[in-house]
Amino acid sequence: MNTSLALAGNPNSGKTTLFNMLTGGRQHVGNYPGVTVEKKQGLCKSEFGLFDIVDLPGTYSLTAYSLEEVVARDFLVNDNPAMVINIVDASNLERNLYLSVQFMEMGIPVCIALNMMDVAQKRGIEIDTEKLSSLLKQPVVPIIAREGKGREELLKAVAGVIPKTSDPLQISYGQDLDTALGEMEEIIRNAAFLSQYPNPHWVALKYLENDSQIMEMGTKHDEQTALKLETIVEKLKVHMANTLDTHPEAVIADHRYGYVNAVLKQGVVKFNQDESRIQISDKIDNVLTDRFFGPVLMIAMLLGLYQFTFSFSDIPVGWLESFFGWLSEVVSQMLPEGHLKS
Repeated sequence: MNTSLALAGNPNSGKTTLFNMLTGGRQHVGNYPGVTVEKKQGLCKSEFGLFDIVDLPGTYSLTAYSLEEVVARDFLVNDNPAMVINIVDASNLERNLYLSVQFMEMGIPVCIALNMMDVAQKRGIEIDTEKLSSLLKQPVVPIIAREGKGREELLKAVAGVIPKTSDPLQISYGQDLDTALGEMEEIIRNAAFLSQYPNPHWVALKYLENDSQIMEMGTKHDEQTALKLETIVEKLKVHMANTLDTHPEAVIADHRYGYVNAVLKQGVVKFNQDESRIQISDKIDNVLTDRFFGPVLMIAMLLGLYQFTFSFSDIPVGWLESFFGWLSEVVSQMLPEGHLKS
């Protein structure tokens, strides 16, 4: 029997490269039911077992802000894969682990494939993968997908975790949100509200994040319970707007990043001072995104572009006109009279 795995990650994290590395030629492409989003699926044969891998759309979040996010989340809920292989860019851990946190909040077993380790090393970044794994309570495997390195180690880690279950991660979002979450969880649990989703805490979070898909499904499932939850959310929104001038979605995102940052600061990431260099692109960004020089340079570049287009372009335009004039005369002399010459 094949074991179902989901391959997920941010766009440009090397997800497709890893999918090709794992499945080789044993893959096919289709579409997810009812949408035009591409679905890649393939078999991975190894000494650790036979795995059926689905390559989820690249996404930064699991909240229904885009079609890709909805498709990825629906697959995780409806198809219930045994594990998510979450590919993470090792050179940009904080941003990439934001998605990992959301998988962990769902309670789905996760194996983190720490990709682009070579790029991280070139930037003077050292990552203690064992400590990161211990703090996240999930396996973390360093790989270099484009070179095929780490494949066997990754599959071994996946096979070793699959029989186990994973307790949902619960982050403290501050007193106001935690209190609201507690009330909402009790209502959801007692009413068996949207029980097809992973856990009451996750459903309550989706309501606080103003997730339109979950809220619509909740109203269709049990309008009375949905109204109770929406009432709690609205009261919280008004309270936070008046006291903190913010909204629940922003607070949730801030605390998730805070959790990731707190993990990384516990000796997980170190910068080698001897090898660490500011990348050329970073140096350019420091100038181009400067508050003063940035807008000035942008205006200068736009003026230069217009100047080149309407002034300096006269020279190559003249060359082209001369060339095609000469070509027209040559062709006209070679062709006989008739429709073709016309």
